[in-house]
Amino acid sequence: MALQPVYKRIVLKMSGEALGGGAGFGIDPAAAEEIARRVKQVYDLGVQITLVIGGGNLWRGAAGASRGMDQSTADHIGMIATVMNGLALQDALQRMDVATRVQTALAMNAVAEPYIRLRAIRHMEKGRVVIIAGGTGNPFFTTDTAAALRAMEVNAEIVIKATKVNGVYSADPKKVPDAVRYTHLTYNQVINDNLGVMDMTAFALCREHNMPILVLNLWSGNDLIEAICGRTEVGTLITATT
Repeated sequence: MALQPVYKRIVLKMSGEALGGGAGFGIDPAAAEEIARRVKQVYDLGVQITLVIGGGNLWRGAAGASRGMDQSTADHIGMIATVMNGLALQDALQRMDVATRVQTALAMNAVAEPYIRLRAIRHMEKGRVVIIAGGTGNPFFTTDTAAALRAMEVNAEIVIKATKVNGVYSADPKKVPDAVRYTHLTYNQVINDNLGVMDMTAFALCREHNMPILVLNLWSGNDLIEAICGRTEVGTLITATT
């Protein structure tokens, strides 16, 4: 039986480190191609996709600020890094015949469109993947917050946070071998247990607007495609109620 997605429109959030390959820094073309292959699997099901990507493989604003750099300047460098990642991912997707547009909250008209909400929605309706870079366009906000914000703006049904861990655990599974993985949590449980799913500004925005969050391992088999097709044991789903 053919796979049937349970979501029509998603926001897929991934860290910049996903493009860094085994080293976790720089842009590894092989990693970009593997991400593109996994995104294409979802795209081929007819799911409308907005991608929001971080820039930590190229620059971390917190590191610059810790050395005395102005926070605003450090964060703007990070926003530019996300555009570089977006262009690399766009190239990989388009070489797989996936129509893709990069939009950015920072003005970079030579390489990307400005982020315009209705244009992003129209691109998705026409069957294009939209990569939204540049964060929110403002310093002091993370790309987690950008993903949550864009999800509300484009009327996505869920934010999928793609990581290297297959869900949310009761403790760091690398440090605590018997840590428990949750399959379903409420917003209140995440806050009460201080589980650190995403930064609190982003999380509060999702909670306020009842936006589901799914945390999964991007690199684990077919977890992404299976989660989008409704396999509930994949990753950790966070909603208002269990």
